[in-house]
Amino acid sequence: MPRAGALELLLAHAELRLSPEEAFSVEETIAFIGTHPDCLLRTCLQGHLTGSAWIVSADRERTLLTHHRKLGKWLQLGGHADGDRDLLSVALREAREESRLSRLTVRAAGLFDVDRHLIPARGSEPAHWHHDLRFMIEADPAEPLKVSGESRALAWVELGEVGRLNPEESMARMVRKTARRP
Repeated sequence: MPRAGALELLLAHAELRLSPEEAFSVEETIAFIGTHPDCLLRTCLQGHLTGSAWIVSADRERTLLTHHRKLGKWLQLGGHADGDRDLLSVALREAREESRLSRLTVRAAGLFDVDRHLIPARGSEPAHWHHDLRFMIEADPAEPLKVSGESRALAWVELGEVGRLNPEESMARMVRKTARRP
């Protein structure tokens, strides 16, 4: 079953002590996968799985954010699975494409965070849900960055400044988790 890898990651993540908001996102994503065999494809109009890279510096004091061109928000790097059942590979691919970073290190094979958020309608694309599986990735802030066409800007941001750029709870949650990780 192509969705088995995502389900395995989510079930393992559900065993952790999660905030109520994240636990809800995990439950909704598990249910979504169970009822949508095409959940890895953008053609699933109700929503689809995405993979994101929460890129941090080795000292865990900064994270790399992108100012997303379509959404107009500062976010972690990531994107659509487009049929790829390995969401960690999706997160790494998107991180490389959106930043041109080449030296990325996965800090844990499991999920770092899970979020479910509504993407507004745009053009002929209806509003839909992104079920975002997020992984912690380490990178060197000294490595040169290159902004892709999907972004307006890229910036290494001090963790304490993330909330000023994007006050959403899912961003604050990842900042809190980063502060607790060795």
